[in-house]
Amino acid sequence: MPKGLVRYHQSGQFHFLTFSCYRRLPLLDSSASYSVFEYELERVRQRYGFVVAGYVLMPEHVHLLTNEPRISTLSVVLQVLKQQTSKKLKQPSPRQFWQTRYYDFNVYTADKTVEKLKYMHRNPVRRGLVEKPEDWPWSSFRHYATGQEGTVEIESGWTSYKREQKAKATS
Repeated sequence: MPKGLVRYHQSGQFHFLTFSCYRRLPLLDSSASYSVFEYELERVRQRYGFVVAGYVLMPEHVHLLTNEPRISTLSVVLQVLKQQTSKKLKQPSPRQFWQTRYYDFNVYTADKTVEKLKYMHRNPVRRGLVEKPEDWPWSSFRHYATGQEGTVEIESGWTSYKREQKAKATS
């Protein structure tokens, strides 16, 4: 770990994670690449038992808002996620797909959670990729706005409401 970098784990808090494609190249810049990433994120989420509260996929980087996994550590989970996605997305070339490190910010309040979700969801608009957050299909925005389910299960008020309704229906 680089000198001066401190990560607080096993704190029971969400983590706002950012990681980038190699040299910030737009290696994710296609619908097919975004779909592969979402599919692999969901597989890794299920395998390691963690919650995704939000995400956005950008052409050259990814933001995730997640808790710590029940199985293993965040660093191992990100390593596996990067390995699985790079295997499927990397073109035959000596170039690596992902930068080796990631940025981790502990989200310590509900207000900070909302701030990070807004930041993620507005990222494609700030970058000029779309006019409104709902126009960018590779984020959790539509889930928060409408409850729409996508490839990646998002833990939100919608999700817990649907779980409660299912439990009532089966009892």
